Amino acid sequence: MAALRRTLHVVTLAAGACRALAGSLAGSCLADRSLWDKLHADTRLGSVPTFDWFFGYEEAQGLLLPLLQEARAACPLRVLDVGCGTSSLCTGLYTKCPRPVHVLGVDFSPVAVAHMKSLLEGGEGQTPLFPGHPASRLHFMQADAQNLEPVASSGSFQLVLDKGTWDAVARGGRSGAYQLLSECLRVLSPQGTLIQFSDEDPDVRLPCLEQGSPGWTVTVQELGPFKGITYFAYLVQGSH
Repeated sequence: MAALRRTLHVVTLAAGACRALAGSLAGSCLADRSLWDKLHADTRLGSVPTFDWFFGYEEAQGLLLPLLQEARAACPLRVLDVGCGTSSLCTGLYTKCPRPVHVLGVDFSPVAVAHMKSLLEGGEGQTPLFPGHPASRLHFMQADAQNLEPVASSGSFQLVLDKGTWDAVARGGRSGAYQLLSECLRVLSPQGTLIQFSDEDPDVRLPCLEQGSPGWTVTVQELGPFKGITYFAYLVQGSH
């Protein structure tokens, strides 16, 4: 969580936002959509088409690609990224995964979703994105990750990704974070995998996930360090 707070401060200043906004982050609720709308609008002023909290696709691919290659589900594999923001996770999987994947990125910020749709289609002076496999697909939708009923049926995804979303939602209260976890597990297939990427210590996160995921297997892998910070991938898995 400390890394997320530092990243918020850096991106706000780098995007040229006023210092008042940077100063207000410490007292802000990271579960507040208006805050993310503002931050995503500011990052669009820069020259980098995506912005990642913690780290991006390049750092995560060593874990993600083998997991997708080993999945026994029928192709194409369905992947959901909850709270995708303007991250490179969705776009990286779509453009670089050699196995066919159908990727859906959801975020409650309409600003983030509009930016990613534009990036996919080649707007804002960018080259359109092309899939790593001809059968791969990528879509973005505005949705609340704590209520995925409008966009996802139960058991419909083989892989669900959460990069910093639990961390942000938990700032608004632990009950919201558990509701997020419940929804992620509802839309996950019984043989699927949920991955939470975070810098939160396993001594804190593991008991929460074990409490909120009865009947699922919870493990953790260390990632990094990236830029001097160690991160963790928390895997919640069904029967394989």
